[in-house]
Amino acid sequence: MSVPAGWYTDPQNSALVRYWDGMRWTDHVQPVQPAQLADLPTAPREPAPARQHSQEPQELNQGRVGGTRKVGFFGAKKTAETALADVERLQRILDERGLLEFDQIEASRDELRRTAENERREWASENQRLQSQLHSLRSELAEAEGQLVTARASAALQEVGVFDFDHPAEHSAHLSARLDSVRAQYKEMARAKQAIHATSNFTFNNSAKQGMKFVNQMSTIMLRAYNAEAENCVKTVKAGNLATATARLTKAKEQIERQGTMIDLRVDETYHHLRIQEMVLAAEHLQALAAEKELERARREDLREQKKAEAELAAARQKLAKERAMHQATLDALIANGDLEGAERMRAKIAEDELALADVERRAANIRAGYVYVISNIGAFGENMVKIGMTRRLEPMDRVNELGDASVPFRFDVHALFYSDDALATEAMLHRTFAEQRVNKVNLRREFFRVTPHQVLEVLKEHHVELVEFTEQPTAEEFRLSTPEAEALPV
Repeated sequence: MSVPAGWYTDPQNSALVRYWDGMRWTDHVQPVQPAQLADLPTAPREPAPARQHSQEPQELNQGRVGGTRKVGFFGAKKTAETALADVERLQRILDERGLLEFDQIEASRDELRRTAENERREWASENQRLQSQLHSLRSELAEAEGQLVTARASAALQEVGVFDFDHPAEHSAHLSARLDSVRAQYKEMARAKQAIHATSNFTFNNSAKQGMKFVNQMSTIMLRAYNAEAENCVKTVKAGNLATATARLTKAKEQIERQGTMIDLRVDETYHHLRIQEMVLAAEHLQALAAEKELERARREDLREQKKAEAELAAARQKLAKERAMHQATLDALIANGDLEGAERMRAKIAEDELALADVERRAANIRAGYVYVISNIGAFGENMVKIGMTRRLEPMDRVNELGDASVPFRFDVHALFYSDDALATEAMLHRTFAEQRVNKVNLRREFFRVTPHQVLEVLKEHHVELVEFTEQPTAEEFRLSTPEAEALPV
């Protein structure tokens, strides 16, 4: 087996062969195979530094032109033959050793530089990728650690019955921030074990350690029961039963404290106040929703009332215009027949038509004009309660009759019903005067007041409101006929 080119006996260890790259020994070595021992070439020598060129073997300098050795006339042929043999020997060494020309060495060096630069760039790119991956993994680790902390905190809260549940006010633009603050405070108290208190000097089976364990377990169980009741109170609270829900939670707190008397168990007052505030926010939001719903219903009712008034005015306008046209045609016929007396009577009717038509047009243009009414229903609401409102209907009793429909058991009694060019102002004045006596102070569209008809009459007189008729005592005919004991009431 022949030895591959470039491999020579290692100068430092004859049992190995080392690779010669043409300039120097490399780090690539391998053991000598027995079959290669006979074919191993002589190991080359590394070139000596430039300053040592003067120390080259003398035999290599012999025969050089311009060397230190002089060539005699008779020995020139022999010297030339010797020099030629040296050249051939050196060429064989170059061929055997695989040495390269200088331009080949430079090309190889450039190629190595390019390869090294490419490898450096690949390494930098790979390093950047690994750094980015490392950063991503660290971010994921931090996020996972944060989630773990949150999960542990949630588990600790859930152990004592504090859960995240849907709250009516959590989507409120005005109450959500207050709700978040309240929840954050009582959750922090629960995490810090400040929501419930108990004695620290309790022993169980003569063991303080077992006694403390018992106290902790009882505290957790009782706090869990209290929080469950607080959550149920929030979920069941309505716009009008806040006091009932508050009393229910307070009662649960007192029961827990009675059952934990032996270990002096008690719910923290601040914690209890925060859970009540959570209920208050729920009730406030529900009240706001109810008020908005009622206001929207009142708006729709006002719109229907306005459309009815406009329809009545349009019908009256059409009717008056038709009657005027008929009277005008009759007038023309009377004049043609020479009936001057009949024509005069017809002109008077036409004048009445025009006056009525002008009144309708004026009322249609003046949206503040209408009828103010003061009515009561002692059968439905009792005595000393009246409703004060206004309508733009041409027939105001139609509106009064609608109010006494199937929603109340008896018809309303009318105490006053009068026309005003500014009915809205008169109605607003009466509402302001009796604001403290208003029955529903939340929904102002509910126009009921705890006053007598006589009190309303006195206020109208003070403001110089022109009244044609005012009835102070309600007749309540249906109520009196339906209730025998009501017949004794004054009429």
